[in-house]
Amino acid sequence: MTDKRSAGLLLFRRAGGGSPAGIEVLLGHMGGPYWERKDERAWSIPKGEYEPDESPRDAARREFTEEIGLPPPDGPYLPLGDVRQPGGKLVTVWAVEADLDPARMVPGTFTMEWPPRSGRTAEFPELDRVAWFAPEVARIRLVPGQVAFVERLLEHLAG
Repeated sequence: MTDKRSAGLLLFRRAGGGSPAGIEVLLGHMGGPYWERKDERAWSIPKGEYEPDESPRDAARREFTEEIGLPPPDGPYLPLGDVRQPGGKLVTVWAVEADLDPARMVPGTFTMEWPPRSGRTAEFPELDRVAWFAPEVARIRLVPGQVAFVERLLEHLAG
């Protein structure tokens, strides 16, 4: 099991219309060449790793800015708890109600060797786009280890 930890923010809005209770969640499509042609199970809650000396909530806010290029919305923040990912990483997420225009996104980037074993490096966006999804679509698009956060948000909003 790994000691790695990530924290993130799941934005939601009350959009009305076709989804249960009119809720939509904001997800980011993972950037880089591995993910570019994938859609199902290729979206994520904006999140990232943090060190033990940083609080998870501060890390979630910082990572939101790094991945989306916009300041995190003000609270209130609804804790959705932790989920251990299949690879062992512990992810902690907060939900916050906010409306964000996906066109305003300015993604952070990362560098990796591409193509593999080529000796060349290239820069890629951490998230190549963000979009709003109804929960039933989010369940299909999200990487499996993060679906629980959408379920927890819906349970909270229904309660």
